[in-house]
Amino acid sequence: MSGANSSIAMQMQVDEDSLWKSVREGAKKIADAEPLLVDFVTTSVLERDNLAEALAFILANRLRHAGVSAELSRKAFCEALKLDSNIAAAMRIDLAATVERDPASHRAIEPVLYFKGYHALQTHRFAHAMYLSGRKDFALYLQSRSSQVYQVDMHPAVKVGCGVMLDHGTGIVIGETATIGDHVSILQGVTLGGTGKEEGDRHPKVGNGVLIGAGAKILGNIKIGHGSLIAAGSVVLKDVPSHTTVAGVPAKIIGKTSCSEPGCVMDQLVAPLE
Repeated sequence: MSGANSSIAMQMQVDEDSLWKSVREGAKKIADAEPLLVDFVTTSVLERDNLAEALAFILANRLRHAGVSAELSRKAFCEALKLDSNIAAAMRIDLAATVERDPASHRAIEPVLYFKGYHALQTHRFAHAMYLSGRKDFALYLQSRSSQVYQVDMHPAVKVGCGVMLDHGTGIVIGETATIGDHVSILQGVTLGGTGKEEGDRHPKVGNGVLIGAGAKILGNIKIGHGSLIAAGSVVLKDVPSHTTVAGVPAKIIGKTSCSEPGCVMDQLVAPLE
């Protein structure tokens, strides 16, 4: 996590207790209202000490496989949390971002229990930490399982900032050398890919505050400027300047963005060029 991301995590530290309290309160209400989910929310949330531990348990159970038990994955996740406290901080910031941006999220407990885009992103954070620590095969295993379970395929080498939301998640593919900044929102069916069989640095670099619409394809080692908007269904093959909207196949600049960080407010409106 970059220095900027670390400062964001420090700012969010003040809200850690209130966020976790909100998650637990939501879990208690579910247990009271739905008897069939009592065991699920109790073991997933109410018996855990914090959000990171809850997610380690939830993700391990979602990703379990005949050859790798949930308990083995959970222990690996907990080891990663001990080695890098920034993982837990990023999880909280992502959760707060998802609750704020997604109109389908009415309670903090919902992304924690149900949203596969959020789950896929947090699985990637564990995989990325393991990839950097030298556990590349387990990281690639997590990528494979995440692709199977959540339909989100992110190479564990991908660097991801804080406050990121993968909305719905289904069909997202992000290549090895891509980077994603802070406060970015990515909708379903998005590809951050290469343009062929070239090796080396070959994938997009997405700046802060970017919103990438459903089905957009961004290809090659190109820069997506801060606060830009990629319209749904676009195919982007060239750099995108900051605070501009692009659309079409191939994508062209069609206007400015109507706000400084579309990724934060999910604003897909286009402001006219002056």
